[in-house]
Amino acid sequence: MYRFLLTPRWWGINLFVVLAIPFCVFMGSWQLGRFEDRAQAHKEAEEKPVVSTEPPAPVGELLPVDKLTSGRVAEATGTYEDQFLVPAREVGDRDGHYVLALLRQSDGSPALPVVRGWLPGAADEAPAPPEGEVSLTGVLQAPEHAGSPGVYKGGGLPSDQVGIISAASLVNLVPYPVENAWVTLTEGQPGNAGLTPVPPAATPDSGLDLKAFQNLGYTGEWFVFAGFVVFMWFRLLRRDAEVARDEALGIAPEGPPQPVAAGPSAGTGAPEEPAAEDREPARAP
Repeated sequence: MYRFLLTPRWWGINLFVVLAIPFCVFMGSWQLGRFEDRAQAHKEAEEKPVVSTEPPAPVGELLPVDKLTSGRVAEATGTYEDQFLVPAREVGDRDGHYVLALLRQSDGSPALPVVRGWLPGAADEAPAPPEGEVSLTGVLQAPEHAGSPGVYKGGGLPSDQVGIISAASLVNLVPYPVENAWVTLTEGQPGNAGLTPVPPAATPDSGLDLKAFQNLGYTGEWFVFAGFVVFMWFRLLRRDAEVARDEALGIAPEGPPQPVAAGPSAGTGAPEEPAAEDREPARAP
């Protein structure tokens, strides 16, 4: 009864099932692993201090900034050049603005954005950065983006203000390259009298965000696909087995009704009118 399994059609079906089920299981397991990695990163981020306890290192060794280097204490040497205000920033539930200066590094690397500190009130003139070469220490931070907390999205800012601290927003304001990271200075830095140090932010993108739950949803989808493949295989097997059993018992498969031929045999009772060329010609009286 199951000899139909040896037909080319069923060889193709079985090959598809043998390949599809392991693929779905593999993809589901991979997505589950991605979710577990994000959950572990979230747990480590909660346990990790905002400021790393590792010793300070030159900023060039910590770039490009990532989840491991964000929060590390960085050291840099150079001269301050351009300075900007970053409006609408809060420190301790008070409104104010950051004082952001670009440090032209002595080794020729791109300029390093440095948040010297915070001033309360409306954006106004900030104290000028110290002249000459300075050596500073600050906490390395990842660049901001439109979804970062506290960024100014209004637009229409004066030329000496910037809403987002990132290389993408700063390269349009200065004629030299800028690092895609920034540091917030710790206390006691030269020339920062009167400025409140800006607390460093936690490492971004390390929590259970929407992407993590998307991975979990994809996990379920792939396992559902695997189950659907098995269900359809059994359904096709059962249908063809029933057809084979009926044929073995001599039961003809049900088919669509055959159309009834037109004509006298159709049971209308009316004789068919002869064609014009078959009619007997009329006789003259």
